[in-house]
Amino acid sequence: MPFDIDRTGTPLIELKNMQKAFGGIRAVDDVSIDLYPGEVVGVLGHNGAGKSVLMKMVSGALQRDSGEILVNGKSADINNPRDARNYQIETIYQYLALADNLDAASNLFLGRELVTPMGLVNDAAMEAETRKIMGRLTPNFRRFSTPVAGLSGGQRQSVAISRAVYFNAKILIMDEPTAALGVEETAMVAELIDELKKQGIGIFLIDHDIHQVKNLCDRASVMKNGKLVGTVEVDKVSEDDILGMIILGKKPEIAE
Repeated sequence: MPFDIDRTGTPLIELKNMQKAFGGIRAVDDVSIDLYPGEVVGVLGHNGAGKSVLMKMVSGALQRDSGEILVNGKSADINNPRDARNYQIETIYQYLALADNLDAASNLFLGRELVTPMGLVNDAAMEAETRKIMGRLTPNFRRFSTPVAGLSGGQRQSVAISRAVYFNAKILIMDEPTAALGVEETAMVAELIDELKKQGIGIFLIDHDIHQVKNLCDRASVMKNGKLVGTVEVDKVSEDDILGMIILGKKPEIAE
């Protein structure tokens, strides 16, 4: 739910004049947006608008042709996902990249397992840490021994988000986090996002659903044909205003 964000300080992350071309096609053409602590910025546009390419440059999945990324006011050199993680940037993909046959703790520590002094995987320590972080983000989660294949969509999201937060993410990129979820599951993800905001985590939210953007985001940055149409505060525009930006590339009067 949108609430007042302090935009007087340094943004968590600034994207300045970002460019990316594939052959003769400019997928991202001179785009600048920023994100502040505790803020959710929706990144919207039709398929091919450039939003996913822009976010892939932030996540390190693609290298930018030109432009600058600043994290906490300092230039960030991001050439691959490991670089992005070093800047406390994590991506929660729509398909979540979870190992279905493993439980929450094993997924949270996948590839970064805790070990005993003897070098054995310390399942008890991993479950204790998982209970701690998920207790903070989703207090009602109880299914710690269930393989994630048996969890609901919202519970799977909570595992993926907890993994990112446990490893100190300050900037999250979320790709359509409520896609294919029911009403209750969508509400669960909204509560998760509210909790992340309270902890000062900034979120770029890629989405097609304008209603969800109005519910979850503080600002919306709309792209069309690789260019930024504009960035608006969602509580100062209507869904039709945002739709007009997406379809017509038309900036409403009160756009920033």
